[in-house]
Amino acid sequence: MLKRIYAIFRARNLEFVRDRGSMSWNLILPVALMFGLSFIFSNERAEYTVGVLNADTSAVEHPFLDTRYIEFVAIDDRDDAVRKVARHQLDLLIDLGAQNQYWINPDSPKGYFVEFALLQSDEGIGGTISRSQIEGDAVRYVDWVLPGILGMNMMFSSLFGVGYVVVRYRKNGFLKRLRATPLRAFEFVAAQVASRLVLIFTFTTFVFVGTKYFLDTRVDGSYGLLLIILLLGAITLVSLGLLISARVTSEELAGGLLNLVTWPMMMLSGVWFSLEAASDWVRQLAAIFPLTHILNSARAVMLDGAGLIDILPELTTLAAMSVVFLTLGAVTFRWHPR
Repeated sequence: MLKRIYAIFRARNLEFVRDRGSMSWNLILPVALMFGLSFIFSNERAEYTVGVLNADTSAVEHPFLDTRYIEFVAIDDRDDAVRKVARHQLDLLIDLGAQNQYWINPDSPKGYFVEFALLQSDEGIGGTISRSQIEGDAVRYVDWVLPGILGMNMMFSSLFGVGYVVVRYRKNGFLKRLRATPLRAFEFVAAQVASRLVLIFTFTTFVFVGTKYFLDTRVDGSYGLLLIILLLGAITLVSLGLLISARVTSEELAGGLLNLVTWPMMMLSGVWFSLEAASDWVRQLAAIFPLTHILNSARAVMLDGAGLIDILPELTTLAAMSVVFLTLGAVTFRWHPR
């Protein structure tokens, strides 16, 4: 069995390497995106953002909340919000309830002006709010978006590099010829997963190391955990690609189905922007996509220094998705076009 799996694994790798266009695209696109975004977003955020703790911003009465050009966001998790203030992702955090307190990073340029506006507003109603100071370095947009770029590239490589190829194999009769050999569906699926894992690991590592060296991207957590996230995330996405292509015989239909899956993931999984200010139903919808859990866990490790226990729910979800996708893909796999 292992010899048959290795034969398919080696053949798929050679096919990809000999396709110079696809190989170059997988290398050039993420690198170009990272350097382009690093240049475009080299400045800080264009607006002021203030977190309002444990309150509906529309129900709290305070003149500061009427300040123009400031976006006020309702916050429930104090520890998470304080961490964002330390990282300059929030310019200020205020609690206008019983504590009547605000948190600020004195090294934040925007926080300085937001604090000035807050104190001016608070002085008009008695000036009783208290100040808490937080230290921390800013998280650049390029640091935040790096997991998104790597995840997006991994998503397209997994889904189109496996799903579309399997449909092409089925359409041109290659799978029909394999069916005449002792090769079983599970062995073919396992070989495809292993082949794509090697390619994804190679290209993702290349881009990650390159951006780390040239852009000095931030990694506060364990590289070993990042490797686990990479492997488990890639298995999940490859399994999803195999499931989509398990019975499809038309390349046009396969392309449509793959786009139907990839575009919502790219828009709702947090590749380019955070969904923290989005509606609850949007965040709940994003949770059904494997890319969301990949990016959440990767950013937690890279930006917050999260440990295994912190990201265990995300990893468990990815593992469960992988089992479901692989099982359904192997059971429903069809060799013949008809």
